[in-house]
Amino acid sequence: MKVVKSIKEMQNISDLLRADNKKIAVVPTMGYLHNGHISLIEKANELADIVITTLFVNPTQFAPNEDFNKYPRDFDRDCELASNANSDYIFAPNTLEMYPIGHSTIVLVSKVTEKFEGTFRPSHFQGVSTIVTKLFNITKPHFAIFGQKDYQQTLVVRRIIEDLNMDIDLVIAATLRENDGLAMSSRNVYLQESERKKAGIIFRAIEEVKRLIAKGETNRKILNSNLHKILREVVEIKIDYASIALADSLEEPEYFLSGDKAVILIACYLGKTRLIDNSIIIFPNKLNESNFIESF
Repeated sequence: MKVVKSIKEMQNISDLLRADNKKIAVVPTMGYLHNGHISLIEKANELADIVITTLFVNPTQFAPNEDFNKYPRDFDRDCELASNANSDYIFAPNTLEMYPIGHSTIVLVSKVTEKFEGTFRPSHFQGVSTIVTKLFNITKPHFAIFGQKDYQQTLVVRRIIEDLNMDIDLVIAATLRENDGLAMSSRNVYLQESERKKAGIIFRAIEEVKRLIAKGETNRKILNSNLHKILREVVEIKIDYASIALADSLEEPEYFLSGDKAVILIACYLGKTRLIDNSIIIFPNKLNESNFIESF
């Protein structure tokens, strides 16, 4: 595995790989890799000849009051894990390489960025969309692999690819979970031991609402109310949002219809740690409950 820190060198490598008819997959990460990231690298290896894992803690997607400076970092460990997972390249630029003096271009995606994460982290998706576009231009991939855990982010990336006519296949891999259902995340290391024992409530809230849907509940407010009720069983939890919406547009109808593809979205603080999770479901045909499908 080769570590590349220069944009120009990475672009030259990608050009040579493409000239050799190699298929490239990129796995964008902010580092501090865990098994969820490893699963993305493994998926990339299934699809492509060459896998590029990016390690860059992007400052522009953090608000001033967020955790950029304390975000966990361990470059040597990340390189070892990526190499063991058969990543061919690590692209690990520094901040000045990615945002040189005079950098003044941003990428803005509307509509799907205007609620949920966009409400509570107003500048977040501007930073995400800009860095993703830059990473695509640098690594020149055929495939881009993202995890479903950051669900709204995947919608933003899809809009970038489709609206800017990028010749890239977006692949969304299933969320990996701990034994109690907690979605794997680099930020889980922030949780104190007592908090970690309670964090499974997030997955339990999602599963309970899925059961309500399987029984025929379609009223969005009732479903949201149940999410909030379960989460509040843990007094240390502060909810940013816990809602169900249409999966492709994030619109929030009063009632869901049979066959609607929806997503349950949760963002909350457990102590000082902000956790997010989601699950995609399809509302059942009321005439045939066996049509109920759930994924991930």
